[in-house]
Amino acid sequence: MKLIVGLGNPGIEYQFTPHNMGFLAVDRIAGECGVRVNNRHCRAQTARTRLAGHEVVLAKPETYMNLSGTSVVELVREYEAKPEEDLLLLYDELDLPFGSIRVRPRGRSAGHNGVESVIAALGTQDIMRIRMGVAPDHPVGDGARYVLSQFSKSQLAIVDQVLDQAAEAVKVILAEGVQVAMNRFNRKDDARDEGSGAAGLPK
Repeated sequence: MKLIVGLGNPGIEYQFTPHNMGFLAVDRIAGECGVRVNNRHCRAQTARTRLAGHEVVLAKPETYMNLSGTSVVELVREYEAKPEEDLLLLYDELDLPFGSIRVRPRGRSAGHNGVESVIAALGTQDIMRIRMGVAPDHPVGDGARYVLSQFSKSQLAIVDQVLDQAAEAVKVILAEGVQVAMNRFNRKDDARDEGSGAAGLPK
């Protein structure tokens, strides 16, 4: 069983914010598969489906971003999944340009509190992830406030494109492996210094 987990915050007030790109990506995948992520299980909203030849569980933790690991570790145990092989995280990245995605096979949290929680709960950094860039063109003085603010109308069209790319990247990872997905979706000009990112976000 593969676990596809999007990180975000529950609640309508957070639905269309940069910090909920993970939730939005999981919903996009669910829509393409004809399922709804509405089964409450392991402290998450979940759905089971089949994707790229694999049985998968789509999940959106309900523990709020900073405690994402609490739900993810329950999912891993429930489905006897191996984090380094069966778990894929989708989340926002303030250190990548808005509209870009980056596939990685492992790594540190780069200051993202949701990812930090997952790494701490599982005791490993060997977790595949798709990072969706949310950094705007203009400087952001308060990153925590920005990622919890609603998208502007002008941003929504780009968000739609990013969600399509992320959903496609998930399929490639499942069907052909993370390295193939990295070669296909990572662009050299997306690289930025992976500094503090979206650290200090509310629990």
